[in-house]
Amino acid sequence: MRTFSVLNGLSVISLEGGEEIGKVIDLLFQETKVKGLLIDKNGWLNRHLFVPLDHIHAIGHDALIIDNVNMLSSYDKKQFPYFTLHNGVKKIVGKTLMSTEGEKLGLVEDVYFHEKMGNIVGYEVTDGFIADLKEGKRVLQSTAPLTVGEEVLVIDLNC
Repeated sequence: MRTFSVLNGLSVISLEGGEEIGKVIDLLFQETKVKGLLIDKNGWLNRHLFVPLDHIHAIGHDALIIDNVNMLSSYDKKQFPYFTLHNGVKKIVGKTLMSTEGEKLGLVEDVYFHEKMGNIVGYEVTDGFIADLKEGKRVLQSTAPLTVGEEVLVIDLNC
């Protein structure tokens, strides 16, 4: 199980050509399934690329390895209507997480997921900097789909 923050900023390397393609900048998901990662491509034309989770060869401490560059596709929000953690209008980081029972749980900071299966299994939430120093961040586990609104996220913690 991993958090996205461990992957954020990792170099993406092609196993076939040994070239660095870019850096991981976001995670894309739908309901409780991670669909892939968003890559900020190296070069003058900073296009974002999408790599499906099942096309990742390995995730290491220093880099993410893909088999070859042909596995990547240009990222188009219309073609990939997924939620994101950090980028775009469908991002969830910084939004208030509420339970289905009406309890405010905190602000979403990260997600926990199984890298092989792609299942999101938990959400890291914060109550603010001072609370994090005193009590630490909390991890809320749930396999239920997240209801994503413009301002608020709702989750069933009984699943």
